[in-house]
This record gives sequence, C-alpha cells and structure tokens, in this order.
Amino acid sequence: MMAEQNFYDGIIVGAGPAELAAAIYLARSKYRVLVIEQERIGGQIAITTNVVNYPGILCTDGNALTETMRKQAENFGAEFLSSKVTKVELDGNVKKIQMKQNVYRTLGVIFATGATPKTAGFQGKAEYRGHGVAYCATCDGEFFMGKNVFVVGGGNSAAQEAVFLTKYAKHVTIFIRSKQFSCNKAIAEQVIRHPNIQVKYHTEIQKVGGDSMLRYAIFQDKETGKETRYDAPQRDTFGIFVFVGFTPETSLFQEKLTLSESGHLQTNRQQQTNIDGVYGAGDVCEKELRQVVTAVSDGAAAATSLARYAAKMHEKLSLPAFSVPHKKNTRNSTEKTTFFLQRCQNSCNKCFSNSIVCSYCVFFLMTVQSPERQYSLYKTFVPFLIFCTRK
Repeated sequence: MMAEQNFYDGIIVGAGPAELAAAIYLARSKYRVLVIEQERIGGQIAITTNVVNYPGILCTDGNALTETMRKQAENFGAEFLSSKVTKVELDGNVKKIQMKQNVYRTLGVIFATGATPKTAGFQGKAEYRGHGVAYCATCDGEFFMGKNVFVVGGGNSAAQEAVFLTKYAKHVTIFIRSKQFSCNKAIAEQVIRHPNIQVKYHTEIQKVGGDSMLRYAIFQDKETGKETRYDAPQRDTFGIFVFVGFTPETSLFQEKLTLSESGHLQTNRQQQTNIDGVYGAGDVCEKELRQVVTAVSDGAAAATSLARYAAKMHEKLSLPAFSVPHKKNTRNSTEKTTFFLQRCQNSCNKCFSNSIVCSYCVFFLMTVQSPERQYSLYKTFVPFLIFCTRK
C-alpha cells in the first residue's frame, strides 16, 4: 500500500478561476486535492478592477471574486501550496509533480497554467493596465461607452475585436505596424469598410499617460518618424485595446502533451489530454472564448473527468480513500454581520413600501458597535425580516 503523505487524488497546477473551480468540484466530491500556484492566487483576472459579466454577480473585482472561490475550495478541504513546479512525470498510474524541495504524487493532474497576453512595447502599458489599457473587448468594452478607442494589432483578433468595440465606442482607430492586415482578407475588408473605424498603417503607440486614467497618447508614423499626440476631451478618458496575441504557459509539459499549432494545450470535450489522467482547463487550452465563465466551466469539467478517473485508479491499485481535511465554515462574527446586513438590505430593496421593519433593523444593527452583539440582535429580527419580505 502506498503511503498517503504527499499523495493526492488530484493536483492542480495554477490558481486562476479554472483551477479554483476544479478544486471546488474535486474537494466537494471528497477527493484529496492540492492546488500549486507559483505567484498569486487568482491568475490574470485578479488584477481586473471591474467584473460585470459574471452571471449572478452584478459587479465585483477580480481579486474579490477569486478570493471567494479560494475560500470555497478551502472550506471543502482543498489544500494550497505556493511554489514553483520544476518538473512533471506524467506516465504511469501515479504521476509526479516536482518542486525544488519536495516531490508530490497524484493519480491525476489538471494543468490550468493560463496564457499571458503579449504586450505592445509602448511606455505606460503596465501602469495603466486596467485604467485604460485593456486586452479583452468582451470584458472591458462596455466601460468605454461613447469614448474614443484605439486598437493595436493587425491580426484576426484585432480586426474582429475592433468591429465588436464599435458597439460601445464613439470611434475606433486601428494601428498596424506593417502596411497591411495580417488577418483573413474578408475580415480586413469588413474593417476597412466600417464607417466608424479608421485604419492607420505603419503606426505605433510610443507612450501613454494621465492621472488615475488615460489622458493622452503619443503615436509615431514609422515611415516618416512624425509623432502625433492625442489628448482626451476635458475630464474624459479613452481606451487602448492591445490584440497582438497570447502566449500559453506550456513550458512544463510542451514535450509531453499535444499542443495546437498556436501552442495551446489540446483537450477533448472532457478536458482530457493525450495522456490518461492528465487534463487541461482555462486559457492554456485551445478555445474560442477566453472568459472567467468559460474558465470555470473548463475547471468543473476537468474535475469531473478526473474524479471518475481517480475512482477507477483507487479500485485498480487497491487504494483506500485518502483523508480530506474538510473545514467547517470559518466565517467570523464580523463577516456574518456583513452577510446578514447585505441580505437584509437586499430584502428592503425588493419590498420597498413594506420594508419599514426591515429598514429599522438595518439602521439599529449598524449603530451597535460589537459584531457579536450585532449578530445576536439580527437573529432576533429574522422573523420580522421574513414577514416583511413575504408581503
């Protein structure tokens, strides 16, 4: 019998939405799960300031969303480790994930290592990312309603996203380094003929700046060397969308797993790769849409597939079920109070004229300083809240 120490049903490499969703599904199914992330929990979405298109959530930021996912996974018993994976061995019944100090064994692996957007080489791109500089029209286009937008890139993504951005933007200008588009001719013609899009060839952005948001940009014609400065209207801003491709993070397994022509991990509909027990999820995979909602879908599908595989391997190898460190809900009294106050206020918003008791409860609770006392008083008011919201 194999020792259980450092032995898991599933190891998930990465900690973005896809990985966190996989951890939630696996841990909730009573499998022992380890999530390994080299950098911060949450991945690319964690630095997004506004998330408004995730179903069921009106508005949040990426860090808050992924932190909630992490807590969910931890509450079901998932374990987290901040470390760099240096080597993976994927053949055989038991896979090995190696770090600098330790080696972890697992029945199955989910790679959700993500993809990094390629950045154009202009000054200010890092400082203003999320404050005017963006890499996803579906995610951020709405925030530039009625404003001027500049698109960097001449490939399929740039052309298609430029057309999409005309739904929101006052005007769209595309900057292409070369003298022509590198995308499909039909798509290029659609862009050129669009009345709300201007195309500027052999032009690059040199610098962007402002205060908390973009206020100006400097462009250069690469043939003449002439520089042009654009200034946003007073008290207004503008957007710069960069579409020059993504680099999938596949260095760990590129010699072992099948990749697409673009370098992304190839999986089937069950998120399985070309090796049994090895799955992919999220932006590292070949896919059409790269959004949080599709990432968590990938993670859930990969986890479900891995769970079935792990069950078969337990039977095949005569392994007992691994112990899962299930955690109880550890929400403290302050968090409980915040949750219940939000619930109470939401109820008030739903029943307006019948919410006198509920509104009074909220006001009274907010004047009590002790969180423990607030929570105790709230439980006293629950019957009134229920009565109020049923009217």
